[in-house]
Amino acid sequence: MSDAIRARMRTVQLVPITAFDESGALNLEPMRELMRRSYAAGIRVVIPCAGSAEFHALSADEIIRVIQMTRETVGSDMVIVAPVGQRLDWALELGRRAMDAGADALLIMPLNFPYLSNEGSADYYRAVLDRVDAPTQIYKKAAIPADSLLLELADHPNLVGVKYAVNDMDAFQTTIRADGGRIDWYCGSAERYSPYYALAGAPGYTSGAGNVCPHVTLAMHAAMKAGEWKKALRLQQVLLPIEHGRGRDDNSYNVSFLKHAIRHVGLDFGEPRTPQRRLSEAERREIDEIMPPILEEERRLAEIVVF
Repeated sequence: MSDAIRARMRTVQLVPITAFDESGALNLEPMRELMRRSYAAGIRVVIPCAGSAEFHALSADEIIRVIQMTRETVGSDMVIVAPVGQRLDWALELGRRAMDAGADALLIMPLNFPYLSNEGSADYYRAVLDRVDAPTQIYKKAAIPADSLLLELADHPNLVGVKYAVNDMDAFQTTIRADGGRIDWYCGSAERYSPYYALAGAPGYTSGAGNVCPHVTLAMHAAMKAGEWKKALRLQQVLLPIEHGRGRDDNSYNVSFLKHAIRHVGLDFGEPRTPQRRLSEAERREIDEIMPPILEEERRLAEIVVF
């Protein structure tokens, strides 16, 4: 099972954002519509409820409801990766429930505990890999887990990949070569860095921009896969205003930027949950000015791409 899922994951891995209603409760209807549109555009891997989708603000029951909704909406022809993390017992329970609810794989989110060590993190990762029977990726956003630890874990039959988001290309290239193809190493920093990861051997990347322009990011991935770097970098330039906008102030605009941007495609996902940043009116206007040329390219590609 792991090899088949691993092969299907070598593409754009969309993190679909999470919708809330005016009271702050989970709102599945706009999320269903986003899933339909994403599937129609060609997205075939999603990581619902992960970082850009407010993982840390969601309950286990909410995450399971989103996974169930996603499977019901897109059927079997899409890989659903469920995020797990926080307390170990919570991660284990959530992982098992997610697989029962229709997920195909797991993503172990960055460990956000104080006083982390590679030794303690290794115990955590091995517990999830050993005790939840699922193809699993690990998300690296800091020095821990060390590349050496990830290479040690690569022999585990349930570990299929690493979502690498440290953006040290020398370290990434050295590590992916040392691994020798046992697992896949993905760009975890979206379109802003994905061409450089791809040159080093990453077969895909995670995307937030794909919530509003899936055809553009899929075309960019296809161009990189074909070695058409001039085309890929042109499409990256289309997407960079989104990436630069949500990357401001240590990426603290990530969620709020996407939640406002998605209004430009006719979907209302509400406001992010506290403690995510709320936008000022001036910041909303900035996003409004950024989006039209990006959506024009999206419309152009939607007209010519046939799946």
